[in-house]
Amino acid sequence: MYTAQKPLGWGIIGLGKIAHSFVRDLALVPEARLVAVGSRSREKADAFAQQYAEDGQTPVTACDSYEALLALEEVSVVYIATPHTSHVEWSLKALAAGKHVLCEKPMAMTPEEVKQVTGLAREKGLFFMEALWSRFNPAVQKAIDYAQEGHLGKLSYVQADFGFFALDRDPDSRLLNPELGGGSLWDIGIYPIFWAYQLLGMPTSMVVAQTLARTGVDAQLRIDFLYPEATAQLLSSFATFSAMTAQVGGTSGSVLLHPRWHETDRLTLQTPERGIETEVFQLDGKGYTYEIREVIQCISQGRLESLLWSHQNSWELNSLLADVAESANSSGT
Repeated sequence: MYTAQKPLGWGIIGLGKIAHSFVRDLALVPEARLVAVGSRSREKADAFAQQYAEDGQTPVTACDSYEALLALEEVSVVYIATPHTSHVEWSLKALAAGKHVLCEKPMAMTPEEVKQVTGLAREKGLFFMEALWSRFNPAVQKAIDYAQEGHLGKLSYVQADFGFFALDRDPDSRLLNPELGGGSLWDIGIYPIFWAYQLLGMPTSMVVAQTLARTGVDAQLRIDFLYPEATAQLLSSFATFSAMTAQVGGTSGSVLLHPRWHETDRLTLQTPERGIETEVFQLDGKGYTYEIREVIQCISQGRLESLLWSHQNSWELNSLLADVAESANSSGT
């Protein structure tokens, strides 16, 4: 079992934009150390490793294949930041190599794949978590606490949107290419769906309307989750910039998460007793630090999954994504 006597060695697979943000936050966590990065390009791996080697005294091994990184003994945890259609492949290979895994969301493209990955993690006695970083954001966590602790009364309304214009991107890009799991649902729709799921659970039914991009993937989704006594109104879009807010309301009050809500540093609580109060949180880095610390804490305690974002949570969220996709396709354009 890992103990906190020395920093935990991390390896990064996939060196795109999100990996840069993640590694900058990794450097803010004393219990973590970047030891290796992997890319299919030797030049890209070398440049990345050189950029993030700490003060020249802590070398970062640059690997020109993902397999080479997984073979390194000093790598204890692998952060997978490849396009999401390859998340399952490299999660399975990392676990088979004896590595703990933090995999970017969505961790899989089907609920069956979620079961496959998490089942292997349990079989190997290794920690695995889907990197749904918003779950660990302090403002998001506080809003969830307000709702779950009864401060808002009986919950009846949830709203969240996530949109930016991306229809002018290269049709072969990750966002628009169907072979790479393109479309707003899998890339950003996961955030509003997570918000509704976290607060209200699994809906009894849903209504979905979609607009298609020229490549055939969804450009915009309007999603209504219906519950016996509540509703969630959700939007994901590559066709427009949206307000990027999230709300939850009940019989005794409401909470608003300010833009950009999935990485926000503030919320506004409104109740008859307390009036309107805005709380501001000091974020540590961009915000990946919180999920990094969760991974390290769980590993140090011998846990195979997080209590805040469990394997079951990932399976249920993935099931919702799959249901939304099926409902959108059956409803036409």
